[in-house]
Amino acid sequence: MEKGANYLKIVNCGVKIIHDNFPIKIKTIINTMKIKILDLFAGVGGLSYGVRGLGDVIMANDMDKNCKTTYDLNHDIPLTLSKIEDLEIDSIPDFDILLAGFPCQPFSIAGLREGFNDQKGRGNVFYDIMNIVREKSPSYILLENVKNLVTHDNGNSFKVIQRELTNEGYHLKWKVLNSKDYGIPQNRERIFIVGFKDVEQYNNFEFPSPIPLAKNVADFLEDQVDSKYYYHGKSIYPHLENIVKPGKIYQWRRKYVRENKQNLCPTLTANMGTGGHNVPIIHDLIGIRKITPRECFNLQGFSKWFKLPNLSDGVLYKQAGNSVTVNVVEAIAWQIIISL
Repeated sequence: MEKGANYLKIVNCGVKIIHDNFPIKIKTIINTMKIKILDLFAGVGGLSYGVRGLGDVIMANDMDKNCKTTYDLNHDIPLTLSKIEDLEIDSIPDFDILLAGFPCQPFSIAGLREGFNDQKGRGNVFYDIMNIVREKSPSYILLENVKNLVTHDNGNSFKVIQRELTNEGYHLKWKVLNSKDYGIPQNRERIFIVGFKDVEQYNNFEFPSPIPLAKNVADFLEDQVDSKYYYHGKSIYPHLENIVKPGKIYQWRRKYVRENKQNLCPTLTANMGTGGHNVPIIHDLIGIRKITPRECFNLQGFSKWFKLPNLSDGVLYKQAGNSVTVNVVEAIAWQIIISL
């Protein structure tokens, strides 16, 4: 069996493996194993949502009160609202796997390239993660960040991450994965770092292989959309009317509109919530419009049962853009299961 070709699908918070020939041992593991999970920088819970078939999230943390509103609406436990540096490690229950999609901005080419020296303090949060790792020593670690983490500061930032985790006994594998290769028509590249204490499990682990993309952007759109999302009559409309065509997807780049030549949703970003910049644009049967917050969550792999609270569109766009693509995390979770 080619392990890299398999992945898990979460159905109603249970695990259903999409493969006819997986061994009895894997069935036993799935049925009996209940891993305890800690989710740091949880946001709306994309990582929690993606690994929920592995076990139970015993604690999730973020400092954003709006994220707490969305997280609490969709998960069994409430989000602990706090800066990570203010968390008392003794108050964190024991856990088996640590999840952390730690802040992207310091490592992004779109940001300030300040890394661990970020003056706003976002770069140093990795050391707060390490304080928890040293104290709790979980068996597994799953980290997510922008793909440019590897090259930031001539690779020095990534070397620090490797060194700190290796010094704590973790065997690491990492890879840049694209959402378009895991069932979601979004061009979104992110690096995932998986750490194992057990060297045999480390040797068994392989990142999931890409699967053919069977759906297009239209499959993730809503049937009925509020008129406020349409551009007709708005100042931006003259820039769009002769360019945006049905069946294509575009992105407004402050001063011009750009077509995605692969007909994939461009990378959803946190700054979609600030003035409409980067929000994907389509031409449906009614006219030219931006995609809605719900559609953004759809294109991040969240199910139709994932509830969106009564928050502003700007906040919801930001939350969707800051999240991970659930399908990618599910695929990695399955690979972790079969490595055990």
